[in-house]
Amino acid sequence: MTQQPPAARSTWAGTTLDARRAARRRTLLDTALRLAGTEGCAAVTVRSTCRTARLTDRYFYESFASRDALLLALYDEVAGEALAALRAAAPDARAAVEGFLAVLADDPRKGRVLLLEPLTDPVLGRRGSELMPVFADLVGAHLGVDPGAPHTRMTATAIIGALTSLFTRWLEGALPADRAELTAYCVRLLTTTAELARPPDPAPGGGDVRVS
Repeated sequence: MTQQPPAARSTWAGTTLDARRAARRRTLLDTALRLAGTEGCAAVTVRSTCRTARLTDRYFYESFASRDALLLALYDEVAGEALAALRAAAPDARAAVEGFLAVLADDPRKGRVLLLEPLTDPVLGRRGSELMPVFADLVGAHLGVDPGAPHTRMTATAIIGALTSLFTRWLEGALPADRAELTAYCVRLLTTTAELARPPDPAPGGGDVRVS
């Protein structure tokens, strides 16, 4: 019979040590979402997180090496939800937009963490840049052409920039559109710009068509 490690077998009040650690980590992540999603990442410190979560520093460092590590874990979790929504929807453009917006709008705090805070927090800004190719690949999958082709990559990157700007302004309340209107517009944006992902027809004399 395989023996569990002592830490996993140790129980208190009916729960194992590993389960209690996992619960404390979850509490810290939820607290970081509450702080960053309502007040911004500047409000997330080891001290403020522990105070709000009602945990000691010891339990913070049990799960995270630093405040930045906590924020990155939170960002990765939210980004993972957004990526999962896009993967589940491919290649349906409407389902992709609706799934992505569900992550941002059903809990606006997640929208702030994913799109707004990386604009001012360098740690999240760098992680967002690292994940850009992953999002570009998924957007490319919705364009109906070779996702690895140069024109597809350029178009997917351009669309991400446009959608990010739209979603950011909408979350800030700066766009006079409800969720249904925003969804419809984003679907049109995806479908109408898909043509840009196709390589241009070669000019009669050879080479690509050039726009003067």
